[in-house]
Amino acid sequence: MKIIIVGAGRVGTTLAENLVGEQNEITIIDPDRNRLGELQEKYDLRVVVGNGAHPDTLEAAGAEDADMLVAVTSTDEVNMLSCQIAYSMFNTPTKIARIRSEQYIRYKDKLFHNQDMPVDHLIAPEQLVTDYIKRLIDYPGALQVMEFAGGKVSLVAVKAYYGGKLVGHAISALKQHIPNVNARVAAIFRQGRAIRPLGSTVIEADDEVFFVADTNNIRIVMQELQRLEDTYKRIMIVGGGLIGAGLARALERSHRVKLVETKLERAEYLSASLEHTLVLHGDASDQQMLSEEHIEDIDVFVAVTNDDEANIMSAMLAKRMGAKKTMVLIQRSAYVDLVQGGDIDIAISPQNATISALLRHIRRGDIVNVYSLRKGAAEAIEAIAHGDEKTSKVIGKSINEIKLPPGATIGAIVRGSETIIAHGETVIQSDDHVVMFLVDKKYVTDVERLFEPSALFF
Repeated sequence: MKIIIVGAGRVGTTLAENLVGEQNEITIIDPDRNRLGELQEKYDLRVVVGNGAHPDTLEAAGAEDADMLVAVTSTDEVNMLSCQIAYSMFNTPTKIARIRSEQYIRYKDKLFHNQDMPVDHLIAPEQLVTDYIKRLIDYPGALQVMEFAGGKVSLVAVKAYYGGKLVGHAISALKQHIPNVNARVAAIFRQGRAIRPLGSTVIEADDEVFFVADTNNIRIVMQELQRLEDTYKRIMIVGGGLIGAGLARALERSHRVKLVETKLERAEYLSASLEHTLVLHGDASDQQMLSEEHIEDIDVFVAVTNDDEANIMSAMLAKRMGAKKTMVLIQRSAYVDLVQGGDIDIAISPQNATISALLRHIRRGDIVNVYSLRKGAAEAIEAIAHGDEKTSKVIGKSINEIKLPPGATIGAIVRGSETIIAHGETVIQSDDHVVMFLVDKKYVTDVERLFEPSALFF
C-alpha cells in the first residue's frame, strides 16, 4: 500500500515506525528538514520537505497514485486542508485526519463528507485517551482494557500477584475455578519475554497476563490473577485541558471528582461548565494543597497536563502522601517503561491510543479493530471472516486447522450476539468477528492474508 503521512511529529513518526516494515511504501511530509533526515537514516521511507497542505508538496510526495493520506500534524486546519486537496486534485481514495478541536468534533457528522470536507476517518486523540483512562478506572487493577465487537468481548492486561487464585497454578485450573465463566489466556509476558500460554503453563507472580473474556465477566477473571481492588470512588484529575475536562465530564456523575488547574481563567471556565466536579485553582505539586484536599482519601490521582515532568513529579508526591493509585500521561514514549511501577502505577502513552485507532483503517482485509501493545511490538486485532469454505482460508475450519503465524492466538469469536471463547475445535463461520493476539506484529501481514477472501468472492 502506498501511504503518505503528513506530519513528522510524535504521532507521524510512530505511525511510520509501525508501517514501514509491513510491505508498505511510506512517504512522510514535514517542513522540518532535520527531523526528516533523522527518519530517513533510521527507516526505509521517502521524505518530502514542505507543507502537506500545498498541492505541489503533495504532488512531489506522489499523491496522484497514493492509496491513502494520513494527516497528523498538530494543526487541525492543515490536516483538513491536506485531505481536501488530496481529494480535489488527486482523488486519493482514503483520507484520515487527526482532529483535536472540540468545535470540529462536535459537528463532525455535518462537516466531514466528500461534498463538504472530504475526511473519510477522523482521529480525535484526546477523546481516545479519555476513553482509555475511563476504562482503567472502571476496572480497578487492570493495566489495559481493550474492547471488541462493540464492547461484547474484552482483552484485559493485568499483573499477576500473590493473592490471585490462579497464581502458582496451571492455566488449565482456570476452568475448575470458574466453571460458569468462559475465558482464555491469550498471552503471558514474563520479565519482558513472551511465554506461550499452554494449559500446563503455571502463572507466576509478576507475570503480565492478557486474557480474553465476555466484558461482563472481566472482574471475575481478574480475581483469579490478583486480589480484587475496591471500586474507585474518589478521583483527582490534574490538568484542565481537553483530556482532563473530558475525563471529569465522563466520571462526575458516578464518582466524586476534583480537578486541579493552574490557569485561573481556565479553572473558572471549567467550574462553570462542569456540573458535579469540584474545580481547584492551584498547583498539584504543592504539598500543602494536596494535604488540604485530603490526598490520602483519593482512590486515583490522574495527571494529564502537557508536561511529562510535572505529571510524574505530582503523581510521585501524591502517592507518597497517600493516594492509592496514580495514572500519568506521558508524551515521550521512552519515559513510559522508566516510570511505570513503584510510585507511578500506570503510565499512559497518547501515541499508543492514536496509533491503535489509525491502524484499524490501514490494515488490509476486513480488520475492524486494532490495539497496538507493548510499545508497538505486539497487536490485538479484530477481523471479520468473509466468504465461504471455497473462497476463505479460515471459514469452515477449526482453529486447530488454521495455519496461524508464530505467537498468534485466537482468543474469542463473536457470532451475532453470542460470545464464544475460542478453543482448538471451534469452527469459524462466515461473518464471525475473530479476536486475535499477536505477540510479534511482524506477522500481521500473514494475518491480513488469512482474512482476505480470494478473488472468487464478491
